Amino acid sequence: MIRLSISESARLFGVSTKTIRQAIKQGQIGYVVVRNRYKLSFESVLKWSQTGTRRSNKLANEGIGQFVDNWKISNRKYSPNPKLINPQSK
Repeated sequence: MIRLSISESARLFGVSTKTIRQAIKQGQIGYVVVRNRYKLSFESVLKWSQTGTRRSNKLANEGIGQFVDNWKISNRKYSPNPKLINPQSK
């Protein structure tokens, strides 16, 4: 299980720490307390981030989603063969 701090969650999902703390207070995000610090379940934060359109957009535009285009493989030598991925596209 992946656990995140409040500040890590805020940066990853493109929201403020105040927003994360409000979601914790409302019981929308699962957490445990380790050495007097909240450790949030990545899975619960991800589910929470998808519950509203505004949060989904923040994830895509201000959170980790803004880097997805940079991760795409542009070198054809290392790109997956579309025929192997979708055998019906012959």
